[in-house]
Amino acid sequence: MTFEDKIFTDVNFNRQSLNIGDYEYCTFKNCDFSNVKLSGFNFLECEFVNCNLSSANLQKVSFHNIAFIECKMLGLRFESCETFGFSVRFKECNLSHCSFYAVKLKKTVFEACVLESVDFTESNLEQASFKSSDLKESIFFRSNLEKTDFKTAKNYSFDPEKNQLKGALFSTPEVLSLLDKYKIKID
Repeated sequence: MTFEDKIFTDVNFNRQSLNIGDYEYCTFKNCDFSNVKLSGFNFLECEFVNCNLSSANLQKVSFHNIAFIECKMLGLRFESCETFGFSVRFKECNLSHCSFYAVKLKKTVFEACVLESVDFTESNLEQASFKSSDLKESIFFRSNLEKTDFKTAKNYSFDPEKNQLKGALFSTPEVLSLLDKYKIKID
C-alpha cells in the first residue's frame, strides 16, 4: 500500500499502528515512534519533525532522501536499514548512543546535532558535515572521513592514524583533540 503527500500530526504509533507500506512525500510532525517496529516500511522524500524515534526497530527499513528535524533518536541501529538508496540528513536532532556501523553516509549532513557516544566504526562519511554538532565520546575507527567537515563540530576525538582523513576540514582549537593519544601538553 502506498501513502503519498500525507501529513501525520501528534500521533503516538505505540497506541495507533502505522500501516506497513510505502510512504512518499509524507510529513510526520510531533509523532512518537519510540520502540515501534518499522520493519518493512519504505520512506521516500519524507520529513520527520520533532518526532521521537528512540529505540525504534529499523530492521530492513528504507530511508530514501529523508530529513529528520528536531527529532529524538536515541539508540537506533542504522546498520539494520536497507542499504540501497539510503540517504538521510539531520538537523537539531539528538542521536546519542546510535550506531552507524559500516553505513554509507557519503555527503550526509548532521547540523547542530547531539551525537554523544555514537558508533561510526567503518562508516563512509566522505564529504559529510558535522556543522555545529557535538560528538562527545563518539567512535571513529577505520572510518572514511575524507573531505568531512568538522570545522564547527566540537568534542570529537579519534586516532587520525586509524581513519582516512585526506582533505578533512578542521578548525582550532578543536583539532588539537586529534593529538590526545600522544598525551602531550600544548600551551
